[in-house]
Amino acid sequence: MARPSDLAGRTAPCVLLAGDIGPAGVDALDTGIVLAVATAAGAPLSHAAILARSIGLPLVTGLGAALLDVPPGALVLVDGDAGTVEVEPAAAAVNVAAARQETSRRRLEQARGAAMSPAVTLDGHTVTVLVNTASPEEAAAAVAQGADGVGMLRTEFAFLGRSEAPGEAEQYEAYRGVADAIGDRPLVIRTLDLGADIPAWGGGWEPNPALGNRGIRFTLANRPLLEVQLRAIARLAGERPLQVMFPMVTTVDEVRDARACLDAIDPAGRLEVGITVEVPAAAVCADALAPLVDFFAIGTNDLTQYTLAADRANSAVAALADGMHPAVLRLIRQVTAAGERHGRPVEVVGELGCDPLALPLLLGLGVSTLSVRPNAVAAVKQAVRLVRLGDARLLADAALDAESAAAVRRLCVAAAAAGPGAREAARGVL
Repeated sequence: MARPSDLAGRTAPCVLLAGDIGPAGVDALDTGIVLAVATAAGAPLSHAAILARSIGLPLVTGLGAALLDVPPGALVLVDGDAGTVEVEPAAAAVNVAAARQETSRRRLEQARGAAMSPAVTLDGHTVTVLVNTASPEEAAAAVAQGADGVGMLRTEFAFLGRSEAPGEAEQYEAYRGVADAIGDRPLVIRTLDLGADIPAWGGGWEPNPALGNRGIRFTLANRPLLEVQLRAIARLAGERPLQVMFPMVTTVDEVRDARACLDAIDPAGRLEVGITVEVPAAAVCADALAPLVDFFAIGTNDLTQYTLAADRANSAVAALADGMHPAVLRLIRQVTAAGERHGRPVEVVGELGCDPLALPLLLGLGVSTLSVRPNAVAAVKQAVRLVRLGDARLLADAALDAESAAAVRRLCVAAAAAGPGAREAARGVL
């Protein structure tokens, strides 16, 4: 075990214990030295936690101030899946953990062996598995590991760590780099989503940024910034098919304003347009939004945060921020139902799409495409292959009638244990 101050010059592997850690802190870690991280504060849906998972680094958050009393050099056992840290574990516990780790490794190897094949359910439905990415290098690595394309390119990577915004030519080159890395596969470029726990470039301090000027609100309020970005995206669209996606949409007027801006730049209409559904208002009004868009992308991390009034980075409410809560699932179903009525496909771009337990639920709710972190592609494809869509729909119907996230999880565990074809029998666990 080591503290942040102990890392300089360290060569021996360790587990890092810290008060908290942000995305930049995770990105700066040498994962050859730091094997896992545990923090007193933070929450599983924070951007830091998501970044850690994307690089395969176990990170357990929100353990409380007592974590900082663990003496340097102590032996700790970190379970990133269960979200636990055991200090000075017994030999038997270490052996059990090592066996589980080996089982997981073998399963992952099996999944990676089939990752280049399509993800097809047991009853013959193909599910597209895309990747969320922020760089050409990451995109190239993801398609080499089986990703069917890029479902969300986070364009913030071209803006952060600089004193002025990149111009059209620089942005075009950045986006083209990703396009070149993935060939003719699908590419969805998300316009800037700054704010919340990603500092808004050029923006001022806000007392509650998660409820403030972020996403499409920020770019519509800074129209020249949006116009330059859309010109760069439209320029690339003249060379290859791609889609653009506006984040954090709340109102119909926001979509109309953003589309008007795009139409002035791309009058030929080369770009298909989508929105991320992260605000409950957008889910509830999906029927009104559908005629203005070509597709929906559900961001389950923020949708969970806003539906349950639980800050995704706050350890005090981390247990409440569960994307498998029936309220969140019902909003997802509202979006997919609107998509079915209007012929608009629906993808999920949040962490819930990486959860094997939740995956049958999402498919059963009508989600047709998943966009996941790069290192989850192979496992997600393998999980899809174990699903029978008819059973998944029965499971989703039961989950929508559940009273809590815990009840939904019990339902999913029972259904998974019963195996394909037996999910209807699991309804009784509610």
